[in-house]
Amino acid sequence: MADFFASGETYHQAFDGQALPMLSYGLRFSDACAKEVERLKSSRIYILTSKSLATQSDSLEKLKKALGKKVVGIRIGISAHTPISECLEMISEIQGLDGGIDCIITLGGGSVTDAGKLVRFALANDAFTDEEVNTLWGGHSHNPKQRNDAKLPTIPLICIPTSLSGGEYQHIAGATETVSHAKRTFEPKVNPTLTIQDPELCLLTPQWLWLSSGIRAVDHCVETLCSLMSNDKGDEEARKGLVKLVPGLLRCKHDPSDIEARHLCQLGVVEAMSAVSSGVPLGGSHAIGHQLGPLGVGHGETSCILLPAVCKYNASKGANNERQKAVADLLLKDKTVQGILKGKETKKLDLGDILYAIIGELGMPQTLKAVNVGRDKLDKLAENSLHDIWIKTNAVAMTEKSQVMEVLEMVVG
Repeated sequence: MADFFASGETYHQAFDGQALPMLSYGLRFSDACAKEVERLKSSRIYILTSKSLATQSDSLEKLKKALGKKVVGIRIGISAHTPISECLEMISEIQGLDGGIDCIITLGGGSVTDAGKLVRFALANDAFTDEEVNTLWGGHSHNPKQRNDAKLPTIPLICIPTSLSGGEYQHIAGATETVSHAKRTFEPKVNPTLTIQDPELCLLTPQWLWLSSGIRAVDHCVETLCSLMSNDKGDEEARKGLVKLVPGLLRCKHDPSDIEARHLCQLGVVEAMSAVSSGVPLGGSHAIGHQLGPLGVGHGETSCILLPAVCKYNASKGANNERQKAVADLLLKDKTVQGILKGKETKKLDLGDILYAIIGELGMPQTLKAVNVGRDKLDKLAENSLHDIWIKTNAVAMTEKSQVMEVLEMVVG
């Protein structure tokens, strides 16, 4: 375990040609964080951490010890899907601090990261109430109340992720409205300052969350590579990410203490997010998944259930079969994938089959029944999916409810 940290810190831009975020690994998270705080000359730090890390490990205590008296505020816990009401509680607390803050650190999964991004965006724009925060969301999603003079966030944001959701590499933040419970997308246009990778810390992450969030990153890669509107950069990054993520996840499943495999997954997420940031519109797995999430299904689990089925659906229509075959061939070169397909006639397997086998090997849910979504929810789920931006950029543009229902029928269980 100590060997991973033997060479010291690697510190560079996460993405070529983008100043932010910077990426650090090779130091334990607390040491890397203290080093960055020195670089930034920050002296008034606000920490936002997940409840599980704060109460079931000494992670928060390690971070506090490394930063000492520079810590002026701590928030423990944020609910799933990042409620705006809870972000407002943090904003109010920060407002009440004499001297304010000059750095935010997030320690935890995707909801914690999103909260950090939203809080600093709101602070930059003096948005202290529900009504004021609701003037900040929008961009790709239309908001008639969106202000056109929103200021860019300036408070540095250091993210220490414990899942593979990837939000720590982009500026976009998702949060849930207080009254309507609608999921809103905020686009502050400034990426986090630094993302710290510590695979040892991630040993504390529940296995189901680690693996399912990893399949979400696989979904980013696969839907990029299968898109009929892809570009060379997106394809290149997605290929690089996929060949790290799939073997890394399978190794983590078979040996949860494999630090090198955990870090392989973390590096794969960087490339998956680079593919996403190349501007390639994604497809049906993401689009339907966005609507499945509010039914109590985690982002990663939506990809586990939907991605193979969407690939099958598109292949059955002859939409992107050459692109799918290229992805299948790429996966079949991997020895860990070959191992789980042993005894099967691989020439007869399509991309949907291979992904289904990988996800099954990880022990992730593969049907709606497995996540307690019954047939009675399908009609509304299909209807809502038609409003998602990526449903029409699927390889087979989905404009009818019956098309979405065809995918859902494959996974109803």
